[in-house]
Formats: sequence, C-alpha cells, structure tokens
Amino acid sequence: MSALLQSYLTLSKWKDLLLLGKIRLSFSVVFSAGAGYLVATSVFEWKTFLSLVLGGLLITMAANAFNQIIEKDIDAQMARTSNRPLPAGRLTLAEAYLAAIFLTMAGVYYLLKVNILTATFGVASLLLYVFAYTPLKGITPFAVFVGAIPGAMPFMLGWVAATGRFGIEPGTLFAIQFLWQFAHFWAIAWILHDDYLKVKYILLPSGNPDVRSSFQILMYSIAAVLASVLPVFHFTGKLHLSFYSTVGILIVGFYFIRSAFELHKKPSKYNARKVMRTSIIYLTLMQVIYVIDKYIWQ
Repeated sequence: MSALLQSYLTLSKWKDLLLLGKIRLSFSVVFSAGAGYLVATSVFEWKTFLSLVLGGLLITMAANAFNQIIEKDIDAQMARTSNRPLPAGRLTLAEAYLAAIFLTMAGVYYLLKVNILTATFGVASLLLYVFAYTPLKGITPFAVFVGAIPGAMPFMLGWVAATGRFGIEPGTLFAIQFLWQFAHFWAIAWILHDDYLKVKYILLPSGNPDVRSSFQILMYSIAAVLASVLPVFHFTGKLHLSFYSTVGILIVGFYFIRSAFELHKKPSKYNARKVMRTSIIYLTLMQVIYVIDKYIWQ
C-alpha cells in the first residue's frame, strides 16, 4: 500500500489522475451547478457554494474515473481514447480504483455539507452514469436517453443546493439541460461514428449519420431553446425570466438551431462539429443570461 501511495506523488501521475477524472469536462458541469445556485439563492452563502462546487467537481470526476475503468479495453480500440491513462498503461487498475473511490467519498462528503437532497441527487447521478449509461452504450442507442438524465442534473442541482427542495423550478432547469443533451451528444456521436463502430457503439438515433439523425438533432435543438424560455410565461414557480433575457436567449438559440438546420440540410462531420460547438456556446450563454436576469431585471 505504501508503494501505491508513493506512486501518486509524481507529477505525471497527478496529471494522469486528472485525465482519468476528465477535469476540464468536470469543470463545465460545475459551471452549470454554480449557475443554478446563483439563479436560486436569495442569500449567497460562500460555504454552501464552495461545497457545491467542490462536491460536484469531485463526484463528476469519480463518475468519469469509474467510466474509464469499465471501458478501459474498449478505449484501447479507439483512436480518440487509446492514449487515456488506463489503456496506455500509465495508471494501474488499482490506482484508478483508489482514485475513483476517494473522489466518490470526498464528493459525497462535500455535497452532504450542502444538504442531504443535493447529496442524494449527486449519488444518483453517479450511479446512473456508471451502472446504467456506461453498460448500455454497447447495447442500444437508448443509452443516450439514460445518459441525458445525469447529464441534466447540474443546473437543477444548483437550485436544490440553494433551497434544499425539489419542485417545478429545479424541474424546469432539469428539463432545459435534459433536452439540450440530445443535440449536443448526437453531434459528438456523429463526429465519432467511425471510431464508435470499431467497438460496436451505435448511438445515433437512426444508427447512422444520415438525415433521420440530423432531423432528430434539429428537433431537439428547437425543443431545448423553447424550454429555456418557458419561465417568461410565469408558470414555473419562483423561476422567472424577463422579456429582455428571453430575447437574448432566443438570439443565441437561433445560432444553435441554425447550425442544426445546416447539418440537416447538408449532413457532414464538419456541420456536426459546428452543432457541437454552438451547443456548448448556447448552454453557457443561456445560463449566464439566467444569472444576469436574476440580478438585473428581477
């Protein structure tokens, strides 16, 4: 055990542990959770916010680590993932398991400091991602639907962290990010379709990068934008959105939808990559607009 712990002290090991947890992707998840907290809170509490951010980061990294442990042999077969720490042999399974378990325990600890409901949703997200989404990827395209559930939790989790309750407001935030997941992930699946075929992952809705899949991407991009402006109609409880912010979201959403329309009009990896990029820009700016709206227009 002491030799194992000593191996963690090298700089290269730390770098690989961060790669195991997909640190950059995990930060984007934390951004959504932080935005949800700022939209919901009436009194900003640094300790709660920091516990949410740190707990969310750790639990997301844990889910990514377990995912890479389970898929290490599959990752070795794909060009995009063959250089990850486990298939490349830079980390051992024992090191990866130790890291994943530690990240899980630390993440749960910090989320419990927020409130028990936040911790419950955080653990549920990890379990769904690791034990449902990950194994289903090799069985059915329905895995995308299952994976969209934990993927949609961060925005909602911020509201739950701030209020300690679940209701129509966090439910709406969940719905927004849930619908967004499909266009975003299918764009990625389109780009990586050839690589995924090597391991028999069929994740596009039609099974192929064709007009049927691009039509689904277009429909879900429209649905995600429409869901984002629902609070302007005042039937989402305490979650409100001003007219000015609604216009801002629709403008940003137009570029997201337009990229999806271009993919449908001319299916290609190039246009799928544009959808992936605009989807990320849309989600980020939409959440920023929600936060700004809370503190300027309300």
